[in-house]
Amino acid sequence: MGANQRLRKRTVWLLIIILAFGFGAVIARLAYLQLIKGEELQRMAVEQQLTDTKVNAKRGTIYDSKGKILAQSASVWRVVLAPAYFQTDEQREYVASRLSEILSLDKAKLLEDTKENTYYVSVKRQIESEEKDKILELQSELSEKYQLANVVSLLDDYKRYYPYSELASSVIGFTGDDGQGLSGIEFQYDSNLTGTPGRIVSAQNAINTDMPFGYNQNIGAEDGHSIVLTIDETVQSIVEKYMTQGIIDNNVYNRGVCIAMDVNTGEILAMASVNGYDLNDPFTLSAEEKDKIKDITDEYLMKNGYVEDPSTTDKKELEKIRETAKSEAESIALSKMWRNKAISDTYYPGSVFKMITLSMALQEKVVNKDSRFFCSGAFNLYEKTIHCHDIAGHGSQTYQESLWHSCNPAFIQIGQLVGEEKFWDYYQAFGFSEKTGIDLPGESDDIFFSEDGSLGPVDLAVASFGQNFSITPIQMITACSAVANGGYLVQPHVVKQILDSEGNVVSTISTDTKRQVISNEVSKEMCGILEENAISGSGSNGYVAGYRIAGKTGTSEKLNDSNGDGVDDYIASYCGFAPADEPKIAMLVFYDTPLSGNYYGSAVSAPVFANIMAEVLPYLEIDAQYKDDEIENVDVTAGAYTGMNVSDASAQVEADGFNVMIKGEGDTVLAQNPVTGSTIPKGGTIVLYTDENSANDKVTVPNFIGYSVSDCNYIAASYGVNVSVTGTVSASGAAAKTQSIAEGKEVSPGTVITVTFSTGGIND
Repeated sequence: MGANQRLRKRTVWLLIIILAFGFGAVIARLAYLQLIKGEELQRMAVEQQLTDTKVNAKRGTIYDSKGKILAQSASVWRVVLAPAYFQTDEQREYVASRLSEILSLDKAKLLEDTKENTYYVSVKRQIESEEKDKILELQSELSEKYQLANVVSLLDDYKRYYPYSELASSVIGFTGDDGQGLSGIEFQYDSNLTGTPGRIVSAQNAINTDMPFGYNQNIGAEDGHSIVLTIDETVQSIVEKYMTQGIIDNNVYNRGVCIAMDVNTGEILAMASVNGYDLNDPFTLSAEEKDKIKDITDEYLMKNGYVEDPSTTDKKELEKIRETAKSEAESIALSKMWRNKAISDTYYPGSVFKMITLSMALQEKVVNKDSRFFCSGAFNLYEKTIHCHDIAGHGSQTYQESLWHSCNPAFIQIGQLVGEEKFWDYYQAFGFSEKTGIDLPGESDDIFFSEDGSLGPVDLAVASFGQNFSITPIQMITACSAVANGGYLVQPHVVKQILDSEGNVVSTISTDTKRQVISNEVSKEMCGILEENAISGSGSNGYVAGYRIAGKTGTSEKLNDSNGDGVDDYIASYCGFAPADEPKIAMLVFYDTPLSGNYYGSAVSAPVFANIMAEVLPYLEIDAQYKDDEIENVDVTAGAYTGMNVSDASAQVEADGFNVMIKGEGDTVLAQNPVTGSTIPKGGTIVLYTDENSANDKVTVPNFIGYSVSDCNYIAASYGVNVSVTGTVSASGAAAKTQSIAEGKEVSPGTVITVTFSTGGIND
């Protein structure tokens, strides 16, 4: 073999080796990329080639128990810009200018957006119909002027809307700008209400510019589930009306709470923490709160030595400090405004807890018909003197009389009979030692004397009448329901059903009975004792004519001076249920720090309880059964007299048992007040209007406060108005406490004014 042939052979082998290594490396690399890195590279390619834009789902609706809409997502629109369609700077300038005018946005920022090399820029979310119409006009302008048909687009969007604005605000809650629930039901059931967002998947070209909308793939959003509450809008409205008036009448410093609960099912019919807030504008404080924040900020600056002195203080630094202090104060005020006081705050229950203590004693059989409890006006225990509200003392009394008198010394003795260990056992059994588990966020724990329930003699003494330990209002109304319903502790809840987007029931929240705390017999006896208390005992101001009310007052002393006036603060409460013989609804009313001078539960909360029950019980179709002395104050229905001639109408009004007042010179009745079908006191006045001018007549509302029923009727007749009587009217010393229309206001003749009567109240 020659040298050339050997060289040629070596060259061939070298080429083979080179090719083998080269192709082998390529094949290995391809195998690596395909088999090992293939899935990751494919994902990266898709991400590079596609953009994914979220499309909000329509949030579910919140209904009351009767199907009224309390929260819904109304249709609004999102403005979207496609800057890649622009051809000249003139077009960009024009669009930026017009959008800034229509949407009240910064023009410079919009001008920057128009320079993006993309087909999708979100300009503004949740625009209303007025702005939408202007955007449609702009689209027409751009099409005609520049042949830019798709540069500005509208996409469907949703905005949360609350038809009743402030109703049940602490229960319903609100959402943020992104549609996420931030409080209340909106927060608690956010995952149910939110739904599944849709997507707009857009293709991108080689230079990472979004392709036109023709290259989009739309994946539809799935609407959220709807929620049906146990809250009844009518009951809630009645509760809030009277609770708000109670705040005004009693100059309440730290809000009030009312919870109405179905004693058998645990359904919450109404829950109010007044004063509430505007659900449609939850981040705006009232003018009063803003003034308080200004005062707090100024006080902070003065206290910390930040005085505005041009010679010594940097004004910019001072303004920065001022804004920081103001921002912190606003944050605290907003949190307080949103706070659901019914479940998030604890309070001393006071004498309403005596219904629990007596239930313990009856269940343990440590009291009986022969038991007597002596009250001298005070009780001495280990060098501690605990006084009774009646400094003269009640003398010897039965356990029933002890509750009717709301006697602290007697209940100390009853608590001693129950004993420390059993007291703690029942405290737990009634649900006070744990959260109720209500389906709302922010529920607080109780605050007892010790974590293990151990009590000293003094602790047991004050605990027996509801002092020096804290519970939540929802715990108290749940325990009260157990006293009323046969002894069963039921689970309180505010949600009744969850519905899908088609209205089909997804789930139903049924009654959950945790345990039986007391026997049916003890429960029945307690109903009778509490009913008598509402008739003639300490709870008589909560009585409602025609209904069998059971209830107990409470006045608890707070350990802090919350309003800073140097005087002890109190909580005034009333807790009860109806009908006493077959309980259906329990209700707790309490006001935190009334400053009107009278802070007793019997005087502050009991009349409000009575006013609410007087409207709620007929609405719930619970029949009234009036006593003989109550019949004369029962309202009746006004007849129809409009359209009749004056003489016939007058005769009919008198035949129906009313007084008649003619206004005008006409021959035919054009209108009447009160209107047909409205309630009016027996013997009240019907005003008949016979010409258009007479309808403009007004009378001035007089003062009824402090007068008896007969005096109020006389005053009403003198002024040409009608008085509807509620509250305690048959008890000795009953006098008008509140009136539904303020003194001095001008109203039409014949207007019905609801006047609430009560006795002075005792130091319960």
